[in-house]
Amino acid sequence: MAKFTPEELERAFRTYWETGAVGERWEEWSGLFTEDAAYHERILGSMQGRQAIRDWIVPIMAEYGELYTGYEWHSVDAGLGKVMVYMQNRRDHPSGEGTIDFPGITILDYAGDGRWSQEEDYWALPAARRAQKEYEQACEKFDPEHPAKRTRHHWGNGPDWTRGARTYFDRP
Repeated sequence: MAKFTPEELERAFRTYWETGAVGERWEEWSGLFTEDAAYHERILGSMQGRQAIRDWIVPIMAEYGELYTGYEWHSVDAGLGKVMVYMQNRRDHPSGEGTIDFPGITILDYAGDGRWSQEEDYWALPAARRAQKEYEQACEKFDPEHPAKRTRHHWGNGPDWTRGARTYFDRP
């Protein structure tokens, strides 16, 4: 027997994605975790508890404000209460043409009532380093002020709910 219905997991994931990746409302997003949630960011470290997640996510997302998330796909396992999502960590190219990406995978454990008890993030560190260097060089060449513009022109081909505004500043 399934732990949760696929429909409940889909609803909870959609809220998670729309609040965080699309809406970039990180204070609100961290409230989608249980009080004792575990967050394992496989490159940057682990934290325990909703407040620790909030204290980490808000400043790091402000520091890398030019970075946004291009949805690729997700899969729900109702029997295990898990959602897996594959995405691109994305920056718009400062030339105005294309993107500079590196892939990532998130695995979420659902606790019920719209809350997540655990998140595990994996991303390709060599690709992230290459993307960072490429972005810095492109900023130097094309637009040194690009990071402050926080553009989001290429959300990907996912469903409408996976795409947001053209800039951080144009969010609802």
